[in-house]
Amino acid sequence: MTRRQISSGSKFEAEIGYSRAIVDGDWMWVSGTTGFNYDTMTISEDVAEQADQTFRNIEAAMAKAGFSLDDVVSTTYIFPRAEDFEPCWPVFRKYFGETRPASTAFIAALIDPRMKIEIQVTAKKR
Repeated sequence: MTRRQISSGSKFEAEIGYSRAIVDGDWMWVSGTTGFNYDTMTISEDVAEQADQTFRNIEAAMAKAGFSLDDVVSTTYIFPRAEDFEPCWPVFRKYFGETRPASTAFIAALIDPRMKIEIQVTAKKR
């Protein structure tokens, strides 16, 4: 299998020079993804709701390449505020309770102040 790009359809991918995801063989790398609902271009003010939407956005990109969240081997969570980490635990458990990928979380400013979480994943087909 050759390397292929997966797009979310966002104009920013071409303008900035990135892809929502890259697939190479049995591996997939999903770019940092946020909780925007791409259909309405809205984002919740609630961090847990943003986390849930973020996972749905990641799932959609992964499905385009025949992957699922069960294939995720590593994830990175980025929060602007440390106190927003714990409220997201139930959401993380909802999506990764069985898979339990290797994980890192850190605090950093995000591009848009409405964003309260960004998630990046790496997956390998089982």
